[in-house]
Amino acid sequence: MTPVRSGVDPRLLARIQADIEESLLGGPPCFNQSQIAEYAGVSRDRADRLWVAMGFALDEDPDAVMFTQQDADALATITGLVDRGIISAGNEVAAARSLGQTMSRLAEWQISLISTHIVDQLSNSADLEPEELRKMVLHLGADVIPAVEALQTYVWKRHVASSTGRNVGNPGEEVASRVVVVGFADIVGYTSLTGKLDPAELNELLERFESASTEIVGRNFGWVVKTVGDEVMFATESAHHAAMLALQLQELVFTHHDDPQLRVGLALGPTLVRFGDLYGSVVNKAARLTSSARPGTVLIDSALAEELESDANFALRHLRPRRVRGIDRLEQYVLRRAAEQ
Repeated sequence: MTPVRSGVDPRLLARIQADIEESLLGGPPCFNQSQIAEYAGVSRDRADRLWVAMGFALDEDPDAVMFTQQDADALATITGLVDRGIISAGNEVAAARSLGQTMSRLAEWQISLISTHIVDQLSNSADLEPEELRKMVLHLGADVIPAVEALQTYVWKRHVASSTGRNVGNPGEEVASRVVVVGFADIVGYTSLTGKLDPAELNELLERFESASTEIVGRNFGWVVKTVGDEVMFATESAHHAAMLALQLQELVFTHHDDPQLRVGLALGPTLVRFGDLYGSVVNKAARLTSSARPGTVLIDSALAEELESDANFALRHLRPRRVRGIDRLEQYVLRRAAEQ
């Protein structure tokens, strides 16, 4: 987490880094690979697999002391969830990997935020003695990190509460099937935009896209599955809300005259739910409809069209079926508000 500042002794930076790691992890390393496995009551191979699945490297020297007491307790916790049947034995590595990937992205953003704050606070501290500088960085970290941790915990709990409401009555497995509307929205001409915009302009565009998309999805009782660069993937259980959501994305995300346009595609049906992500033919249909849509329009599949045909809020126009990769006959309908007919 240490901010890199020109002119600062690398040995001091390494010391600050070690101090911060010890503070975050509750103490210095005290276990090697065999010892942490023994502490958790599991085989060395199982412990190593879980550690790597979470996204961390193992020291080439198996006798190196690299794990803290918190690491050992965490290993015991995840294996305990398996022993209690909460996570199936066959899915513990996948569960660890999913958790690690999610937390890694969050940590990268948080560390960027915290480091920027520390650098700003130290901008006028060039004349500080090394020990004074070290103490100031540690003080700033101790002030900021608990606040970020508390906020993160709150948001996680709030999402758990929201997800519980959506999933009550569904199978309590890591993998399950649910009938939902899956949607994608992507920015038209994104590749060419990256060559025209400087990093600050591109960041501003993506921030507007992600911020507005997330707000619209949440407002319509949906949830964002993931965002990947120029595309957001979302889902909802209501056909009506899915249609409203898609149209609002087109109307409200990009409103400036020189903004790019969006393409949106929706499909309804059973999906495989796996560690928070969605898979299956419905996801493939929604993705193909998105890539087939004209800029500024929403395309939906026949299953969703059937659900919406009696909804007076919307107008549907059947287009000629298309053959796309993986689908011999893709039925497609243009979705508009009824007033636009």
